[in-house]
Amino acid sequence: MPSASLYIYIGLLVVLSAVSVHRMLLALAARRLRNRVPEAPRDWPTVLVQLPMYNERYVAERLIDAVCALDYPHDKLSIQVLDDSNDETVDIAEARVELWRRRGIDIAYVRRPTREQFKAGALAHGLTLSNAELVAIFDADFVPEPDFVKLLVPHFNDTGVGMVQARWGHLNRHYSKLTESQAILLDGHFVNEHGGRAAMGSFFNFNGTAGIWRRRCIDEAGGWSGLTLTEDLDLSYRAQLKGWRFVYRQDVEVPAELPPDVNAFKTQQHRWAKGSTETARLLLPTIWKHPTLSFRHRCEATFHLAGNIAYPMVLLLAVLMPFAVSSRYELLSWKLAVMDGLMFVGSAASLVTFYALAERSVGHGDRILRRLPLTLAIGVGLAVNNSRAVIEAVIGRRTPFARTPKWGDRKASRVDPAYLLSANWQALVEFVLGLYMVGAMGVAAANQRFLPIPFMAIFATGFLLLAVGSLRKAFLGLRTAKAALTPREGASTIAEPHHPAADHG
Repeated sequence: MPSASLYIYIGLLVVLSAVSVHRMLLALAARRLRNRVPEAPRDWPTVLVQLPMYNERYVAERLIDAVCALDYPHDKLSIQVLDDSNDETVDIAEARVELWRRRGIDIAYVRRPTREQFKAGALAHGLTLSNAELVAIFDADFVPEPDFVKLLVPHFNDTGVGMVQARWGHLNRHYSKLTESQAILLDGHFVNEHGGRAAMGSFFNFNGTAGIWRRRCIDEAGGWSGLTLTEDLDLSYRAQLKGWRFVYRQDVEVPAELPPDVNAFKTQQHRWAKGSTETARLLLPTIWKHPTLSFRHRCEATFHLAGNIAYPMVLLLAVLMPFAVSSRYELLSWKLAVMDGLMFVGSAASLVTFYALAERSVGHGDRILRRLPLTLAIGVGLAVNNSRAVIEAVIGRRTPFARTPKWGDRKASRVDPAYLLSANWQALVEFVLGLYMVGAMGVAAANQRFLPIPFMAIFATGFLLLAVGSLRKAFLGLRTAKAALTPREGASTIAEPHHPAADHG
């Protein structure tokens, strides 16, 4: 009789194949998305642009300069730099704001006494200082084009529209293989998932940046909240449950910086996975009890908010794969064919099609088949990182908002002690899992079972790449710290007085 691990393994394949089929349905629906751009309003509404920042010394000036160059009636546009920083960003941002203010731009530098509720708290605080009708938001790593506001504002002629979201572009797509893979993963999300949900009339979300809100929509939905790490997703669903409609402008691209550092990438993904699972815990009961939502819309919202639960399944799949392969010898040939078919459809063909369609839509379809294996490996390699995030969210463990370091035009390989995110036990787990999958590949080859080897190779590559990247950064951090503690010849040994900054979480 086949082992229990084999039946669990097949069950996981079935569930993950269903998830893949759902993603393909979204990708097909996204082909139907058409944006009807309304005429420009006769009287442009007032717009507040909010720039939340926390220790963004490398990119603060770039963002402020780009926003101050927005093409919009100056008497209708105001800008807030919401700076919670506790490093030299304070001086950099304040000086840049003053420069533009002297040039006649309506821009204010806003600081709070604490970083309470993190980004959500900063945005909420800024709203108390303005009565603008519309609110645009940009994170520090974004660089909007001058026509951004004028392209999106006409949609608010429809009084039922509460938010308009643009598509993210990528300033440093070709910086490294890591950033190229991230770009493909994000393109799949924006083109196929956002586009598909928008085309079907399902709920989709504001992505925290590169979008414009109607102020009344924010207020009626209950305002910004720090109850989850994804305040944007939380508010988006609360607003749509109140009856507000969202518009997705896939044709409007706002370029942003991708994390070029492995640990920064993991930190960002952990925050997104945990925040979305927290939002699922918070709002799914309300969604399923909502009287006006159809069954289809409730199911789609569940797939969206609880989608990261797939990561623990992928992790368990990796652990069981060698045992399942050894048990397969006892199966009848038709059962073997069914399982291999599920593995192929669920793990390869659908994902390749999903991302190939997205890349073709954004004009990066060349050589996509050569770039996808590494992209899929990195996506699978996140299983440990994002499973930890999901488990923390499910058990209700609260953690502070961990920002994603931005490097601007600098090389991420430079060692900046303030930007080194330490590796933890997770990197060791990833490393061990990578070696485990390499060993499983050897066993499969020795037994002449070659079909599962490419899938094992994807898992092994993903785990080892992310583990080695994290451990390398940890080594650089230790070396930098050691160098900082070693007095240089002729250097003064008198310490400067220490002024502890406020704890911003």
